[in-house]
Amino acid sequence: MPPSRLLAALTGITLLGIALTACQDQASGQIVARNGFRIVETLSNPPIHDCHRFPEGVTHVDNQTQSSLLLYTTPDCTVPPGGQSNFLDIGASDQVVRTTGLWRSFSFAPG
Repeated sequence: MPPSRLLAALTGITLLGIALTACQDQASGQIVARNGFRIVETLSNPPIHDCHRFPEGVTHVDNQTQSSLLLYTTPDCTVPPGGQSNFLDIGASDQVVRTTGLWRSFSFAPG
């Protein structure tokens, strides 16, 4: 293969790889959920779509992914009347406030 065609082929393969990586359906990294000092769940590279339910209520969430999270006190990622979700940024941790109750689910923040 002449050098110019080889270079064009390699460039095309590289661009395809970059495009496929940008369209991932998984968050890169880990989410660690604890209740007190006990680890309840560790998720590695979780899917970014849908609602993720914790196996039990958790008091602390470490977001070690490259995506922001929304934490909920309900098991189905809904906000109860008079309640709110909690935004957890990339690389951040959050400890539940006693008045809100335990975190029971999370979803990935849009955008």
